[in-house]
Amino acid sequence: MKKYILFASSLFLFASCCTKSPEVPVCSGDEFKTEFILPQRIVRATGNIQNPEQLLAPYPGQVSTNEDNYVSMAPGSSVLLDFGKELHGGIEIVRTISGSHDPARFRLCLGESVSEAMSSVKETGSTATNDHASREMDIFVPWLGSLRVGNSGFRFARLDLLDGEDIEILAVRAVSVMRDIPYLGSFSCSDDRLNEIWQTGAYTVHLCMQDYLWDGIKRDRLVWMGDMHPEVMTANTVFGDQYVIRKSLDYVRDKTAPTDWMNGICSYSLWWIIIQHHLYNWYGDLDYLSQQKEYLTALLHSVMANFKDGKENFTEGRFIDWPSNDYPEVIHAGLQALSVRAMDAGADMAGWLGDEALKDECLKQASALRGYVPSTAGNSQAAALLAISGMLDAGQAGALIVENGPEKFTSFMGYYLLEALAKGGRYDDALRLIREYWGRMIELGATTFWEDFNFEDGKNAARIDEIVPEGKFDIHADGGAYCYVGLRHSFCHGWASGPTAWLSRHVLGIEPVEAGFKKVRIEPNLGELDWAQGTFPTPYGVIEVRHEKKADGSVATSVKLPKGVKRVK
Repeated sequence: MKKYILFASSLFLFASCCTKSPEVPVCSGDEFKTEFILPQRIVRATGNIQNPEQLLAPYPGQVSTNEDNYVSMAPGSSVLLDFGKELHGGIEIVRTISGSHDPARFRLCLGESVSEAMSSVKETGSTATNDHASREMDIFVPWLGSLRVGNSGFRFARLDLLDGEDIEILAVRAVSVMRDIPYLGSFSCSDDRLNEIWQTGAYTVHLCMQDYLWDGIKRDRLVWMGDMHPEVMTANTVFGDQYVIRKSLDYVRDKTAPTDWMNGICSYSLWWIIIQHHLYNWYGDLDYLSQQKEYLTALLHSVMANFKDGKENFTEGRFIDWPSNDYPEVIHAGLQALSVRAMDAGADMAGWLGDEALKDECLKQASALRGYVPSTAGNSQAAALLAISGMLDAGQAGALIVENGPEKFTSFMGYYLLEALAKGGRYDDALRLIREYWGRMIELGATTFWEDFNFEDGKNAARIDEIVPEGKFDIHADGGAYCYVGLRHSFCHGWASGPTAWLSRHVLGIEPVEAGFKKVRIEPNLGELDWAQGTFPTPYGVIEVRHEKKADGSVATSVKLPKGVKRVK
């Protein structure tokens, strides 16, 4: 596996919020980088605990036999630490020489919020879980030694000494594990909040790029094919061509017969087709696309078997997103739109693969499906998907999306609402809604974007990095729905990263017009912004652009293209 050098902006994401132990060398493998992160603050310390602020001090990575500055904890005492930013990995706890040689028994509770770290799966009625990744465990820390435990997503850690005698602790560090890849794409503009949102979306997906491209790093450490689409768009924008994406696509393909639906959901097989189309359009890798031909052909025919009289007629696994799940007419509209997109994508890929018969089949099915446009039922998600597929006027869809506002946004489908607004030329509305919806998560303390966010709940919610004051809504413990009720809710979900891909694509205005980025169109859409600049990865290297609004309202653009890429109008 190729070894990468970590790009400076990746280091900035940690340095901006986390203090590293400077004496500890970084341990890098071929794919992953391990860093030790010190806590930024003590949220709460209870019971008989002495000198807890020592846990914020640098630690050289080695305990000695003559430590004179340590934390003393009595049984029943507890300390809750904030590492400043969502991390993937575990915790290291270091004990000094004093006291009994017996291992000390602690309870460790990790949390993506203060509320989660203060919770326990043992509490009656608690929504905290150890699903997919253990975030609560009883551990035994050796005398004059250290213990590393955990493989989860968290920002906060609570350590309780359960029994025995007083114990002296020298350090508690987070052990961060990240895929070691450079941030090739970048974005900045005259609005600092949009810049923070772009970075947060990029970091969210980076955390989810572990063994595979996961949906979340606490819960949903799985490869969900539909959920992957926004993640792939963000990864393409920030990191360029990454093996872990193809590895994940192939994994689900190999686990699913073409006569079945990926993840048991019909739309997720449609998303697989759409993602394959995006990858070829981005990278022009005919060898990889050719490896999909047999499966792709069989899958396209399985999909076509579920069309009748120009309408989608899927009988199993009918799903668009969770907030739409109670509305059959919305699911129907979404599936009709995604079916059109899949047929369009199938036609293109069949043409690239030289299969004219399959191309004609897909084109005929797409034409028939376009002849029937379901009702949006007043739903923003349905309107967006229909507009993106060219089945609903983008102006009509945009008006509905703006009227419904951020209250009707969802973390997953929000990306497609933004895409529909762009198609209708409503860039200022899209920028405003990005600030309101994703910006509100940041205002509540988010350092990564969440599996879902109910905007109404957020209006009277406490920050996730504080103990919830009386009269405030606990957005984590009391929020959520469907499969993500309460503390089971993932606060690092790659499908919520849509603004990162959207800002680079539409504000910087960069779009491939020939497979593999041999030709590119650059048409900025600054809206109310004064300027925007950034970089964009291609198979030939990085595109650099800067757009600046002049006094007369026109935009001056400077572009630097890598060799092999041609700009066209």
